[in-house]
Amino acid sequence: MTEDKRRRYSAPVVDGLGKSASRAMLRAVGFTDEDFRKPQIGIASTWSNLTPCNMHINQLAEESAAGADEAGGKSLTFNTITVSDGIANGTEGMKYSLVSREVIADSIETVAGCEGFDGLVAIGGCDKNMPGCMMGLARLNRPSVFVYGGTIMPGENHTDIISVFEAVGAHARGDLDLIEVKQIEETAIPGPGSCGGMYTANTMASAIEAMGMSLPGSSAQNAISETKAADCRAAGAAVLNLLEKDLKPSDIMTREAFENAITVVIALGGSTNAVLHLIAMASTVGVDLSLDDFVEIGKRVPVLADLRPSGHYMMSELVAIGGIQPLMKMLLDRGMLHGDCMTVTGQTLADNLKDVAPYPASQDIIHAFDDPIKADSHLRILYGNLAPTGAVAKITGKEGTHFTGRARVFQSEEEAQERIMDGTVVAGDVLVIRFEGPKGGPGMREMLTPTSAIMGKGLGSDVALITDGRFSGGSHGFVVGHITPEAAEGGPIALVENGDTITIDAVANRIELDVSEQEMERRRQAWTAPAPRFTRGVLAKYARTVSSASEGAVTDKP
Repeated sequence: MTEDKRRRYSAPVVDGLGKSASRAMLRAVGFTDEDFRKPQIGIASTWSNLTPCNMHINQLAEESAAGADEAGGKSLTFNTITVSDGIANGTEGMKYSLVSREVIADSIETVAGCEGFDGLVAIGGCDKNMPGCMMGLARLNRPSVFVYGGTIMPGENHTDIISVFEAVGAHARGDLDLIEVKQIEETAIPGPGSCGGMYTANTMASAIEAMGMSLPGSSAQNAISETKAADCRAAGAAVLNLLEKDLKPSDIMTREAFENAITVVIALGGSTNAVLHLIAMASTVGVDLSLDDFVEIGKRVPVLADLRPSGHYMMSELVAIGGIQPLMKMLLDRGMLHGDCMTVTGQTLADNLKDVAPYPASQDIIHAFDDPIKADSHLRILYGNLAPTGAVAKITGKEGTHFTGRARVFQSEEEAQERIMDGTVVAGDVLVIRFEGPKGGPGMREMLTPTSAIMGKGLGSDVALITDGRFSGGSHGFVVGHITPEAAEGGPIALVENGDTITIDAVANRIELDVSEQEMERRRQAWTAPAPRFTRGVLAKYARTVSSASEGAVTDKP
């Protein structure tokens, strides 16, 4: 057996007379005698032509494979799945979206564990790809680099996918005719890349770079660009360097690295999904991270980026002024990042940022510390008698910080959407959409369709929406998700009735139902759990194994 510690996983698969059959199989896919003496690098590709986020990733995987080969490894490329939230939103199909994160993690672990890869590159585009890839890499704990597929370019008239969702609501309000809606539909998505604002894909890419698991700059590159191709090739080579240094995800994904990721997500005004995914990733790698960590970090970190959905600019415009590296340098110089964290370059975060130039003086996308978009975090972790174990809101302040209204209760997203569009929902309502949690949905669907309809109907400042489901990174308005315990488990959200008064306070971080404990107990005694919506298949398995959203909605919790 080889003494080459870079081949600790591949050597048992291909070395020695007893592995002649293994070598025979690999010769058929292009191995030579020399290749059997090289570290094997698995390239996990999320390519699919079913979504613009991933339609170009096969070319990026080829670049990473070439980079690994040129650096002295032997690459093997394999696929995992992707689904499209943008296509599935508002349908039953969206129940598979969060589930796909677990399937991706499972598949990367399965392939690499079976085949004996010594190191990995994982390339993700759509938002569940990224945490799914990272969870797979963390489980395997072999030298690895994550690569982001890159952002899409803006559509005509500075539009994007959220423009299309909101155009539907604007038509219902009478502000756009059908021809205008169709024009937006036809031009908002001009080609490959992930959704263009600081939605979940760009949020998670930025978080992973801040954590040190991507090469510097990877999160802020256009999908179709020479810089993205170079990033992929460099990632393949970087794995060989990590093998030499024996640097693994567990050496990089430390508690301090997660704190860095949270800090950058807040400064960028990122998606609520980051809370769910970062807790899940931390759980997978064995780091203790909770909702309360977002509270504590959020007290000292301001929102600095004027990015969609609540702001004006798109990721491609942030790319043009330098991406997130200058922002990270600002945060590091301010003492808000842990500079001694190790990264996939083999150097510390501070080393990587040492020579980063500041943003151009003329730019107004990233604000100065003395002129923040918001002085503290937009990600609000709320507790109260409606969410005893926590809920997550994205409150930038533009929609206000307090809301009190009357409950209008819906048992599903579809029911709520119908009542928004037909005018039943009016100013002063708090929409309660329940049985959309990880177990109850099952699958914890995003409420992008109803939140976009609310904005399109001009009700963004006049109604609130709360749910045990979650939100797209493109959702904005007075919205609260991830309410736990969820309705399917008998959480208080299951006991809300039409007309109840609900108060959301994003300063005190409270969400309260104005109903006496005696009345709540009466309702609790009368409540019965609904029958499972699915009894076979992946959704049934998911519902049986998934943890609470406050614990990251993971399916492998001990």
